[in-house]
Amino acid sequence: MSEKKIYITERDAGRLRDLIGSGTNFGENGPFYLKQLVSELDRAEIVESQKIPRDIVTMNSLVQFRDLSTNEVHEYSIVYPTSADHRMNKVSILAPIGLALLGCRVNDIVEWPVPAGTRRLKIEKVLYQPEAAGEFDL
Repeated sequence: MSEKKIYITERDAGRLRDLIGSGTNFGENGPFYLKQLVSELDRAEIVESQKIPRDIVTMNSLVQFRDLSTNEVHEYSIVYPTSADHRMNKVSILAPIGLALLGCRVNDIVEWPVPAGTRRLKIEKVLYQPEAAGEFDL
């Protein structure tokens, strides 16, 4: 994952820290992704929920991005693990793509390693952000 500055709301940071400390088993790779999430939180600038810019990917945001290798456009919501559902394009924050997108903004190019090399995505739009919609309890 890149070292570009990311922004996370106070509310999301608190809930994500609760997730990390929950002791829940998130599968074989869970400990690895929880450690990655800790790293992301450590490098993030924490922002009041009411002051987060509308172009930032927050938890429960619906984001549109382009895969720069294939030029395909995708839309995913970044959600907590219990709400993940690939059929509904709801990706867990503990999935590599969820970790990569959280806290980034429109026009950022996100890179992260995968077994076949490096994936590069360009964030094109934040189609829905709970904070921008005044929904602070999601």
